[in-house]
Amino acid sequence: MICAGTENKLSTLSDLEQQYRTLRKYYENCEVVMGNLEITSIDRSRDLSFLRSIREVTGYVLVALNQFDYLPLENLRIIRGTKMYEDRYALAIFLNYRRDGNFGLRQLGLKNLTEILQGGVYVDQNKFLCHADTIHWQDIVKNARVSPLVHYVSLFPCLDSSQSNASVMGTCYIVMLFPFCLSPVTKTVCAEQCDGRCFGPWVSNCCHRECAGGCSGPKDTDCFACTNFNDSGACVTQCPQPHVYNPTTFQLESNPRAKYTYGAFCVKKCPHNFVVDHSSCVRACPSNKMEVENDRIKMCIACTDICPKGTLILHCPGPYPTSAQTVDSSNIDKFTNCTKINGNLKWYVIGCVPVGYLNIQSWPENMTDLSVFSNLATIGGRALYSGISLLVLKQRWISSLQLQSLNEISAGNVYITNNSQLCYYNTVNWTGLFRANNQKVLIRNNRDPKECTTERMVCDPLCSDAGCWGPGPDQCLACRYFSRGRICVDTCNLYEGEVREYANGSVCVECDSQCERADDYSLTCHSPGPDHCVKCLHFKDGPNCVEKCPDGLQGAISFIFKYAEANNECHPCHSNCTQGCIGPRLQDCIGMMDRTPLIAAGVIGGLFVVVIVALSVAVSVRRKSIKKKRALRRFLETELVEPLTPSGTAPNQAQLRILKETELKRVKILGSGAFGTVYKGIWVPEGETVKIPVAIKILNEATGPKANVEFMDEALIMASMEHPHLVRLLGVCLSPTIQLVTQLMPHGCLLDYVHEHKDNIGSQLLLNWCVQIAKGMMYLEERRLVHRDLAARNVLVKSPNHIKITDFGLARLLDVNEKEYNADGGKMPIKWMALECIHYRKFTHQSDVWSYGVTIWELMTFGGKPYDGIPTRDIPDLLEKGERLPQPPICTIDVYMVMVKCWMIDADSRPKFKELAAEFCRMARDPQRYLVIQGDDRMKLPSPNDSKFFQSLLDEEELEDLMDAEEYLVPHAFNIPPLAYTPRTRVDSNRVRLSSPLFFSPFLLSSPLFSSPLPTSLLSPLLSPLLLSSLISAGLPTHQL
Repeated sequence: MICAGTENKLSTLSDLEQQYRTLRKYYENCEVVMGNLEITSIDRSRDLSFLRSIREVTGYVLVALNQFDYLPLENLRIIRGTKMYEDRYALAIFLNYRRDGNFGLRQLGLKNLTEILQGGVYVDQNKFLCHADTIHWQDIVKNARVSPLVHYVSLFPCLDSSQSNASVMGTCYIVMLFPFCLSPVTKTVCAEQCDGRCFGPWVSNCCHRECAGGCSGPKDTDCFACTNFNDSGACVTQCPQPHVYNPTTFQLESNPRAKYTYGAFCVKKCPHNFVVDHSSCVRACPSNKMEVENDRIKMCIACTDICPKGTLILHCPGPYPTSAQTVDSSNIDKFTNCTKINGNLKWYVIGCVPVGYLNIQSWPENMTDLSVFSNLATIGGRALYSGISLLVLKQRWISSLQLQSLNEISAGNVYITNNSQLCYYNTVNWTGLFRANNQKVLIRNNRDPKECTTERMVCDPLCSDAGCWGPGPDQCLACRYFSRGRICVDTCNLYEGEVREYANGSVCVECDSQCERADDYSLTCHSPGPDHCVKCLHFKDGPNCVEKCPDGLQGAISFIFKYAEANNECHPCHSNCTQGCIGPRLQDCIGMMDRTPLIAAGVIGGLFVVVIVALSVAVSVRRKSIKKKRALRRFLETELVEPLTPSGTAPNQAQLRILKETELKRVKILGSGAFGTVYKGIWVPEGETVKIPVAIKILNEATGPKANVEFMDEALIMASMEHPHLVRLLGVCLSPTIQLVTQLMPHGCLLDYVHEHKDNIGSQLLLNWCVQIAKGMMYLEERRLVHRDLAARNVLVKSPNHIKITDFGLARLLDVNEKEYNADGGKMPIKWMALECIHYRKFTHQSDVWSYGVTIWELMTFGGKPYDGIPTRDIPDLLEKGERLPQPPICTIDVYMVMVKCWMIDADSRPKFKELAAEFCRMARDPQRYLVIQGDDRMKLPSPNDSKFFQSLLDEEELEDLMDAEEYLVPHAFNIPPLAYTPRTRVDSNRVRLSSPLFFSPFLLSSPLFSSPLPTSLLSPLLSPLLLSSLISAGLPTHQL
């Protein structure tokens, strides 16, 4: 059960008996005190056992000026300290003894108090209190910087620690004459890993981080109290919000589990006397919102215009921590036109000011009623004075309350007592004003009702039996017959009177001012508004009575003009009238005249102006054109353009082969992407009989001009590059959909290849691949090309010993003076990119070195995924913290250190591709020293025909019918021009023989014979230029030639 606290500090309501009764009535069966728990001025004989039910206090606990010997707050576990006594203390215990006696507070029953979230502790001047200094206050107070102020001065002979059964630590919350308790220490004994409290000294004994005051287990439902909010027994950081985000629809949706924040609790419904502001229960709306009620629920909504004027009465001057103004002659004028008071209104000499009640303890002698509050309609009771929302105490001059507008007391009790002249109070039906069943009325020691009747201080005869607030027909709670505003009347002015009315039930409502008053004893109107008049006073416009017909009134489309007929009804003017009318015709329009000549003159004049302007524009354009031609002629005749800054760069003499669409045949789709589709195809050169397997990349028809430009840029780059380890561009077909024709790599990409043949790939082959990729990238670096997308998926396998780099779609050529390239937005392979590329989109040859290191890691892990399981958005933070890809199991520290050097943050600290090629060449001479692979010496090089990708290419065409592109283009590589349009007969590659003593076929070069370098002196005499080209195409590492 939740109950409201008080804020009276040391003041008392009346006598000690009433003080005790109010305390008991307020906190009996209470578990959570929403506010302050103030126990003051209670004598020694009182039964305080009802305080045992209190488990939590949101404000402060004040125990002062009492005479009892034992404080039975045995189940209190947490004091939140949202409000503090004197702005410093959450727990204040002082002056609890009687000066002329030997009794006072001796024992603190706070044996379960384990948490004070805010504020300190003040214990002082308790003469008979024992062992208060043995309490481990530092374990209870959460703020370690707060030093508890405990003065231990006892005049009572206390048991010393040797006589007690206290804990070994000498810490006890309650020291009594019966067996001593053990201290429930829950913070200072916890393991370092615990966020807050614990229920034991071990790491597994930590309480949940949302727990306060200790716990019985590690879950959020095992907490004794919650640090933030309690949601149906579970401690949470915040209550379920009214709206939740749906990641599927990308919309905020209503949360069926939504709850409101009420103190430290999550509730499905706010108390009726609180206001809902978004997802919280508040006492008052903020300044930019106003309070409205919908379906009996008060809520705060944003003001559409100026918010209702409100005034806040603050604390009065006094010896308390804060002070402010009271209502007096110096500031009473500030309350002019005030419609709502956000706070408390008090009329007494000295006192403190909680929020939400009306407290009258002092009143001027010349005022015999409370008529200054005649417009007060509701007492909210969001904060109470000792459980009371309406208090009128000891006012000798008040004879009547006169609160005629009061229709609701939302919370709290009514206490009206000791007012010797007060009458009419006994006629009021107080329970009809209450909203809750537990609200009570305490009225006593006022003037005897019989004396009031004798002096004719009774309700007006026009009042009903519900009672009245004072004399006269305007003080009735309800009228016996009819009411006009606040005044009760016996009849309405239906047929007579200066102002005519109609009866809406028992309420007399005034007719509209545009209704004509009837003189024939008939009704003037039968409902409110100008459309319910029996007869109009002036004019009738449709169903409404108006003072005059509309004349220039703004309508939905245009202005409205109407005229009055003889029967005073308004009718619309002609649609062409712009200044009103006196009748329905066009001739009746005000200001109407024959405008035909004027219109004709205007048309002719307008045409003349248009002709003059057109001629002027034509002459001006002609003169500018002639001037430009003359300037261009002079420039061409006299000016010579000379190079200002010659770059010295050699011309790009690469040849671009333009293919006809009839030379190409598409066979099957190999893959597709955002801009195009890649087909397996056959190229049959015009006039020849050879068939060359090719890959045809076709741009999608739906792509725009920018994609065409990027497609041709890729063709430019590929045509400009010619290297054994770069995929070669065979030609371009400029059909309606642009087609790039490249070599067809029969074994697919290197990533799939190493994953498929990981059990047959040895150290020699892996290191040879590292060399070939490094030499290909070294070639690109020499030609100032930044690849930007180097990865194992972009390296293709022509044969097991020959790989080629492809995918120049992201590559960019640097100008002669450029050292870096700054990219635009778009998707990027984050896990393969250097840190400067991710942060600044800055690409250099050294950023390609980083990607090379990741590519080598993919090979050494046989197709492993870099940073697998880590979201892409977390990669930059991970790299900045120094984390890198782990060392592959087969790599020695020498190989892994080469990778690590590629991943240095400083780009200039990374090795060059020339250095990388040399380093891996050195390792390839002794591969088993640098890569440790189980059964490496027994591994057999994979057969070129074993690849799944290779087999899929053979599904449509037979191998013996095709010629390799390299074989077809070899003569062109050595500047041997082929015979123009001369048919060539296909020679079976299996039947080719060379006149040289040694036959170096690509398959022979794939054998272990060439796993180690051969001296150049042995090969040079034997190799013709044509054979040398075949060796390079077959994949023999360059360092071996």
